[in-house]
Amino acid sequence: MSRLPFELFLALRYFRPRGTYVSVITLIAVVGVMLAVGMLIVVISVMSGFDRELRDKILGFNAHLKVFHPQHPLGGWEPLRERILDCPGVRGAAPFVLGPVLVETQTNQSNRNPVVFTPYVRGVEAGLEGTVSRLPVSIRSGKFNLEGRTLVVGAECAANLGVTVGDRLAVYSPRNLQKMRQSMGQTNEQAILPDDYEITGIFDVGHYEYNATVIVTSLENAQDLYDLDDLVHGMLVMLEDPMEAERVRTELRSRLGGELAITTWMEENSVILNALAVEKQAMFVVLFVVMIVAAFGITGTQIAFVYQKTREIGILKSLGATHRQVAWLFFSQSLLVGVLGVAAGLGFGLGLLRWRNEFLRFMNQMTGMDLFPSSIYAFHELPALTLPWDVVMICGSAMVLCVAAGLLPAWRAMRLHPVEALRYE
Repeated sequence: MSRLPFELFLALRYFRPRGTYVSVITLIAVVGVMLAVGMLIVVISVMSGFDRELRDKILGFNAHLKVFHPQHPLGGWEPLRERILDCPGVRGAAPFVLGPVLVETQTNQSNRNPVVFTPYVRGVEAGLEGTVSRLPVSIRSGKFNLEGRTLVVGAECAANLGVTVGDRLAVYSPRNLQKMRQSMGQTNEQAILPDDYEITGIFDVGHYEYNATVIVTSLENAQDLYDLDDLVHGMLVMLEDPMEAERVRTELRSRLGGELAITTWMEENSVILNALAVEKQAMFVVLFVVMIVAAFGITGTQIAFVYQKTREIGILKSLGATHRQVAWLFFSQSLLVGVLGVAAGLGFGLGLLRWRNEFLRFMNQMTGMDLFPSSIYAFHELPALTLPWDVVMICGSAMVLCVAAGLLPAWRAMRLHPVEALRYE
């Protein structure tokens, strides 16, 4: 300790808790910095986790590009698929049919009424679907079998309908509903029967919206439901790198011509992705303001400390201490508060992130409420992604604020005249 510069030696000695008022508010300043840094790390990591998980869930069920005609269905999808696969950067392509239907449960229980729901039906080519999505490997119960009049449903959809593997659903297609409208008012009105489908699997892609609102059947069944014959609504395209979607789209447009429309996964989900980005920025600004408030606490603490140590400042200057040495003495106090607060905040934030789901379950039990309902947030657990650059930026910003907070007290101590400091001694 004796080898340290005397101003740093005194700063460390003054920093020791002595039970005084200044010591208490110094501790409060350290805790303020710790909470600001820790909560900023937690919030930014959770928002980054939301963004990553949402992108993974979206890309797990939807392809990176969608090729379709804006005015009518596409014919001859096999040669179109080959042309798409010839484009550099394309990993897979598959046709699809997508549209709303009305489904009704069938039950043998006389005391239970059938449940009616309006999901989206997605028609896929079973052998090609694995090249554009993770749906075939996301089956939680049953199997991915789309042969005959069969379909697979999302986990939340099955729970809402009260069905499981082996149950049957009555599916009313747009063709059925059109026939119903045409038969209204006719004297020879005939009953329009729905198509009967068996549930062979229940999937869980990890995204509540898809699990709750989509049922999947074979391409042939979907074409029959929409009277498309051999036509399809479009092609789903999977890329080697989803971030290259814009470049590949430009290449595909030059190869396929201008009649076909091509949308990227970022465009189709731009609302929620932009909302997450804006929310992350807003949370950073709000918590950064909290960090600024903590920095003002450091300033107030050090100003009070300067007044408390006025006599010692006068003695030091009388013994030959320079302005720089006195300023550095009190500036080091702010630096120590910043270092301890940032270090404690880093540990607090990373620890809270490590046990975030356990803490969330504890809070759910304490409050008796579901604080993170999957029906709203679309995730079963609280996601988090701690990026090194975010941690460096947060800790660096906190240190800059703590350093800036110590400038005014250091300047005040440096300007204090030794005669004035010892006037009343």
